[in-house]
Amino acid sequence: MSSYRHIVIFQFKADAPAAKVQGVVDAFKALPSKLPAIKGFEWGTNVSPENLNQGFTHVFTLTFASKEDLEKRYLHEPAHQEFVAMLGGVLEKAMVVDYFAA
Repeated sequence: MSSYRHIVIFQFKADAPAAKVQGVVDAFKALPSKLPAIKGFEWGTNVSPENLNQGFTHVFTLTFASKEDLEKRYLHEPAHQEFVAMLGGVLEKAMVVDYFAA
């Protein structure tokens, strides 16, 4: 069975303080140490010269062994819920795409 990828892309509010944005990044980066269901984690900021990002700037890629791991051992876990709660006030939009890696 292939790995399950969870892609999260954020657009922060224009007036979001840089320190709060960094706090979100740091909190997201800490999740793999709190949630063993996360098998891989990468992140970065948009550097595309195509200007097609529609204001989305921060991309996070999480790898899980299965869809079930995401649904049962990540989404509703307290550490993930605490992370989601900190997004209020700084996040303009989020986009999430999941897929099975080919």
